Amino acid sequence: MLSSSLPRVVIIGGGFAGLEAMKALAKSRADITLLDRRNHHCFQPLLYQVATAALSPAEIAWPIRAIAARQANARVLMADVTGIDVVGRRVLAGPSSYPYDHLIVATGVTHSYFGHDDWATVAPGLKSIEDATTLRRRLLLAFEHAELAEDDAERKRLLTFVIVGGGPTGVEMAGAVAELARHALAGEFRRIDPRTARIVMVEGGPRVLPAFPESLSAYAQSALERMGVDVQTATMVQGCDAHGVGTDKGRIDAATLVWAAGVEATPVADWTQAERDRAGRVKVNRDLSLPGRPEIFVIGDVASVQTSDGQPVPGIAPAAKQMGRYVGKLIAARIAGQSPTAAFAYRHYGELATVGRKAAVVSFGRIRIRGFIGWLFWCLAHVYFLIGVRNRFVVAFSWLWNYVTWQRGARLITNADET
Repeated sequence: MLSSSLPRVVIIGGGFAGLEAMKALAKSRADITLLDRRNHHCFQPLLYQVATAALSPAEIAWPIRAIAARQANARVLMADVTGIDVVGRRVLAGPSSYPYDHLIVATGVTHSYFGHDDWATVAPGLKSIEDATTLRRRLLLAFEHAELAEDDAERKRLLTFVIVGGGPTGVEMAGAVAELARHALAGEFRRIDPRTARIVMVEGGPRVLPAFPESLSAYAQSALERMGVDVQTATMVQGCDAHGVGTDKGRIDAATLVWAAGVEATPVADWTQAERDRAGRVKVNRDLSLPGRPEIFVIGDVASVQTSDGQPVPGIAPAAKQMGRYVGKLIAARIAGQSPTAAFAYRHYGELATVGRKAAVVSFGRIRIRGFIGWLFWCLAHVYFLIGVRNRFVVAFSWLWNYVTWQRGARLITNADET
């Protein structure tokens, strides 16, 4: 039972950053409340595998209550936060409010359509289990509808898939869709050949994976092209609709669009009236606190943080975990009457992305790994970051089974009446 006499720490968000902050406060004399509008923690880097039927949702998610169950000083509430009363020190969630002495905001980011929010309905992104299952339904229905189509032009449109964005999510999604069409579904239809599907990846910049060294970027593009993906770099999207996508180099008729081109922060800056960067991320102090509000910390993807050499801290899971651990320990020290002064220092563990079966790229300092060894490294890293021993074993076994058989065991079409 939590005590109201203890310092109250409210954490908004049950992602990597929020959970790590909660765990870092486990031994402190604090009354911790974690708020999230969903009841589960989702391992976002593997959402594309749910979308392409390689994994089921339960294999990459875990109930937040189960994670916090053994931490006696923490409680979990499923609540949709709508604002923050900075002066009154209360978190607002509909008709309810939650007072705090220390506040940790770790609400993450959402899709950015660069001022064209109407594209969201036809070009969904990947940030939640719901997004992934929606995309899975659209992908699988495209093949089913193509099997029924009488018109050749309509069949061709149904078998065209466009991924907008050439970052890690876009590259991984393009490779996974290609494998789904070329292998997992091959031989299962009678009127169509899924192997004839056209997968197009549109990237506005000059190369895919721009955060990686050029040699690994070139390898990733070459690997995608060997898989049959049409990679179109230096191509700007001008419009998206239910029938395809328009670019500055021409129109692509397609039934299924996937948005992987950009993100923007959740409205924390509006809630706190804080300064933000171009993506809406909140600019924070070196200890990740809000300027002028030392009791409020903003961490994870929603925070605009610089490394010691002035580079932005990337929005990846290791960075979020490091921020959460740092802030949790800082608040624990304050509660214990100590005065920590060390600024947050991010340690970069590298970049990695998989291009498909037996192909991945890894960049760590001066180390460059690609191909099958890179793919094994990618698999081990992602299994390590999963929460729960069961999920690690299940995912590892599912990957082994998929590798040996080429089969996708989560090819369920649910809510088929929804578009």
